[in-house]
Amino acid sequence: MDDKTDLKKPLIYGLYEKPMSGTDIEDRSFAIIDREAPAHSFSVQEWEVVRRMIHTVGDFGILGDVRFSPTAITAAEAALKKGCPLYVDSNMIRNGLSLDRLRSAYPHYQREQIHCHIADDDVARKAREQGLPRSLFAVRKAKTILDGGIAVFGNAPVALLELNRFIMEEGLRPVLVVAMPVGFVHVIESKEELMSLDVPCISLTGRRGGSTLAVSVIHALCSLAAQQVPRKENNF
Repeated sequence: MDDKTDLKKPLIYGLYEKPMSGTDIEDRSFAIIDREAPAHSFSVQEWEVVRRMIHTVGDFGILGDVRFSPTAITAAEAALKKGCPLYVDSNMIRNGLSLDRLRSAYPHYQREQIHCHIADDDVARKAREQGLPRSLFAVRKAKTILDGGIAVFGNAPVALLELNRFIMEEGLRPVLVVAMPVGFVHVIESKEELMSLDVPCISLTGRRGGSTLAVSVIHALCSLAAQQVPRKENNF
């Protein structure tokens, strides 16, 4: 078509004409979430986590599936403020976690305190030899980190099942477990088993989960640890 007057103006020009920074867009997004959210019973602190999860997936449908153990928020804040190490079940989570956000809770956090063994050569070798998932051997390698550390699962239900065994049989105690493995095999039962244990945890029930959701939870918890949010119930 030669007549360019018939072409639509690209939508990006709306942003050019009324500039908004990334922070402005995020703030506006959270305002929309707060305005459109259906009634719920989350505390103010829990809502900080849930709203960031909703922001991550753009879906209010997850709202009814987020679960907090009674001490999850206070345990998470205390752990992050003192710089507890994190074990993550994928390099996607490791790369997605912001050092700036972690350092807002504890200024001395280093990238080396975020541990992931899924791509380690010895882990891959053991998986081949025994015909079991790499995630199983990765979490076994991380036992010393997991005892007193923060465990973050966004992919591997088998790894979460093995952590549950450590807790049940060996007395291992993470300070917090973020349980959001995704998929169709071992996923639901791994989360349900964890939630039956006396361990601080934040979980997304059902088959949904993923690295981005797990990262969003840690980032929200960092924000909580970095500021004093009034401890009262919301009015939703």
